[in-house]
Amino acid sequence: MNLIEAPSPNFDARTAPPSVLVLHYTGMKTGEEAIARLRDPEARVSAHYVVEEDGRVFRLVPEERRAWHAGVSFWRGRRGVNADSIGIEIVNPGHEWGYRAFPEAQVAAVIELVADIRSRWTIEDRDIVGHADVAPARKEDPGELFPWKRLAEAGHGLWAEAPAAPGAPIGEGEEGAAVFALQAGLTRLGYDLPPSGVFDADTAAVVRAFQRHWRQGRVDGVADGETRARLIALLRLAG
Repeated sequence: MNLIEAPSPNFDARTAPPSVLVLHYTGMKTGEEAIARLRDPEARVSAHYVVEEDGRVFRLVPEERRAWHAGVSFWRGRRGVNADSIGIEIVNPGHEWGYRAFPEAQVAAVIELVADIRSRWTIEDRDIVGHADVAPARKEDPGELFPWKRLAEAGHGLWAEAPAAPGAPIGEGEEGAAVFALQAGLTRLGYDLPPSGVFDADTAAVVRAFQRHWRQGRVDGVADGETRARLIALLRLAG
């Protein structure tokens, strides 16, 4: 790949080889502003790569080093996923500054970059996730406009189309076996959601994160029939 070197001092030693790929949006007004922050030693944040809207790809931290992109996070039993992940920041103003669709040149560059990274490291499809997936109570990125389906069709990540499922929606405040089963399924997929049988605020946050990734037409934290059907289909794919 044609990479633009923009080294950041914000990294340290890895404790495990990369096995997770975390996609973010920058959530700042411009790409230049985001790159400057990711290279600022006082900010103490970074990512391995930044992908601009025009398709340019900047390398900030070597893959062999731990970048500081995910913060307090969890995926599939791992806490602090910075230790064994690669972080890609995708330039987009985000929900705070005018969230918008990701341009074609940018999406194509992300797909190429992901393929390039996976040629060097063993990263399973189920471990290609968003910042919202690993930190659902804090983060929304890369959000419901990111084309996860397109990425999966290119061979990277999980995607499942599920038939319309008319089951009654499950929402915050509800309790029972259906809530327990939902929480168990989300935990099995990778989220930090120990089943309790109580649909609380943490459960709603995880459902919203799931919807931003896999049920993008409805992002409200309510587990309607289609949300649950997609979860079941994804679990079958994940094995």
